Amino acid sequence: MKRFLVISAAALALAGCAPAVPDSGAPDPGAGVGFGDYNEYQQKQAAREAQLNGTSLPAASAVSQETLGGSTNDVAAEASAVLDATRPAGQAIDASPSNPAPAVINAAGISKENDFNAVDSQRTIQDDAARQAALKAQYQVVEATEVPTRAGRSGPNIVEYALSTSRPRGQGVYRRVGLNLQAKYTRNCAKYPSPDLAQSEFLERGGPERDRLGLDPDGDGYACTWDPAPFRVAKTAGLAAAEPAENAALGEE
Repeated sequence: MKRFLVISAAALALAGCAPAVPDSGAPDPGAGVGFGDYNEYQQKQAAREAQLNGTSLPAASAVSQETLGGSTNDVAAEASAVLDATRPAGQAIDASPSNPAPAVINAAGISKENDFNAVDSQRTIQDDAARQAALKAQYQVVEATEVPTRAGRSGPNIVEYALSTSRPRGQGVYRRVGLNLQAKYTRNCAKYPSPDLAQSEFLERGGPERDRLGLDPDGDGYACTWDPAPFRVAKTAGLAAAEPAENAALGEE
């Protein structure tokens, strides 16, 4: 009996805690399940769909009823009056609607030298031909000559020596004998301000056959870091540049 009473009390307590279910048969026909008013819900849903589809129109109160009165000249005059009232005395305002458009200085935008019509009226084909002939007459062909002797010095000519050789640096052809050749090379080459001066004294002291100063330990005939390649390249480039001019002169003859 006691067990029956306890179970009944528990069932009543659970029933009191359960939420109330809305009555779909309420007196208000517009009320729906979960909404206060079904008609209001439909209106809000339609407004939301219109916003998502981009078809919503602003309210009538959102559009200004003010219209722009007067002509363009009236607006320009009002703007000019405001500028005149606000600018300092004596200061000109170029950016004004009432000012006339600036004059066009050069409508073509290019110089007359690049304007075919302007050049055509000032020059003729005969004038251009005469100008080309005058420029051609001033062209001079300088013949290649031997390397001149350096004035004030009777020592060896390193340019002439470079052009007389064809071997690259590091190709030893002369025999070198001695102790600590590399150390002597580093110490003595540091005394010269340039490789050209080292090569000149190397040749003057008996090089390339002999190396009394220890400037050429590998026996290639070139002292320290001196390289004859730039002199050979300069000669080749000079001959290549003179060849087209000689051919042109022969063609004219």
